[in-house]
Amino acid sequence: MNVKINGRQETVDKDTTIAKLISDKGFTPEHIVVEYNLKIVPKDEWGKIYIGEDDRIEIVSFVGGG
Repeated sequence: MNVKINGRQETVDKDTTIAKLISDKGFTPEHIVVEYNLKIVPKDEWGKIYIGEDDRIEIVSFVGGG
């Protein structure tokens, strides 16, 4: 399936959830926020949402420093 992740066209498997995508990409769930089709998704819903054709996903990570 073709989706847009952080502005780049990518392909994911048909039965991919947001949780699986986050895991496959190696992100630490505690340090990110996911926007799915222009809506922020709570972490407890990541495993319930299956990614569809032409969906748009933004993954934002928090970076500490000073």
